[in-house]
Amino acid sequence: MRILNKAGLRPDVLKIVQERQELQTESIAEYIVHRENQEFDFRVLWRKVMAGNTRFFESKGRDGQLGSIVSREEMLWLARLHRFTSRYVAEAMQQKLPLPKNTVIEPVVADSVTAEWQSFPSAARGAVLLYFHGGGWILDSPYTHRSLTTAIGRTAGTRVLSVDYRLAPEHRHPAHLEDCVACYKWLLSNKVAPGNIVVAGDSAGGNLTLATLLYLRDNRIPLPAGAVLISPSTDLTHSDETYFANGATDPILADSGVFWWKTAYAGGMDLTNPLISPLHGDMAGLPPLLFQVSTSEMLYGETRQCAEKAGNTGVDVTLETWDDMPHVFQQFGLHRLKEADKALAGIGAFIQRVAQIR
Repeated sequence: MRILNKAGLRPDVLKIVQERQELQTESIAEYIVHRENQEFDFRVLWRKVMAGNTRFFESKGRDGQLGSIVSREEMLWLARLHRFTSRYVAEAMQQKLPLPKNTVIEPVVADSVTAEWQSFPSAARGAVLLYFHGGGWILDSPYTHRSLTTAIGRTAGTRVLSVDYRLAPEHRHPAHLEDCVACYKWLLSNKVAPGNIVVAGDSAGGNLTLATLLYLRDNRIPLPAGAVLISPSTDLTHSDETYFANGATDPILADSGVFWWKTAYAGGMDLTNPLISPLHGDMAGLPPLLFQVSTSEMLYGETRQCAEKAGNTGVDVTLETWDDMPHVFQQFGLHRLKEADKALAGIGAFIQRVAQIR
């Protein structure tokens, strides 16, 4: 059973989605042809995942057996497949839309965590955008997000430190958070003032951004100037009904089999733990926050709730919403959707305001 209703997508969005799906199909064919990747039959396993996805939506996540549908060995295989596919798509898109020639990419190890500096000649040297990529805690990397992160850096006029945190299911919570916090503390140890740092992330990276802020506040570590939350995952209990209702109009998440991702990430841990589901935490005392989300994506309701909760505690909150856009349209629609350009401009203006970049 397919959850997504493509008839509900705007034509220009549908075209982008179809191009991406064609690349994904190519990458899967390339992946499974190699003997070392034939531990499982992709077609059989994917039918199993899609059956689980149907149960997930029909039960609104309340089916107690969902966590055991996919074994750990199957999770590991699927995670490797997703990572291969994600990089394949990113390579194709970067060939089609190359980074500007004066973009400088420098690998770095930040307190044992791999990351990369992304900069360009006119970037303000004192300010840093610390970025945590999305990918459901199981896939993606600074490479897959370069087009987005460098575009944000250029718009804001700042360098980017993009973090290659550990991934699930090989590593579970709190490994991801530990790496994110370590990179922030590494910046401080290298004499970057907290008022010159803005933390940002999309989807799962948005979750880690909020969790990092909560951790820093609770451990009395100086907070950054602000944070950018792009379609953040804030509630792994999926208590907001729009999470499931919006599956019909979410071409990125609806048919991806996301039901097992939180199991891979959090295992049997309490999903109401604020460091896993920030919506369940106390937002008081956080720095200025910019939330961006589409009203038609699965994470809309929990993003809105989190923004409202933070605002009600006195936090400086900006919530920007768009209709008819896919999940993280800032990345998927980069240079192709006018809404993506407008969103990037808003992110750049926010970063310049809170970090006082001139």
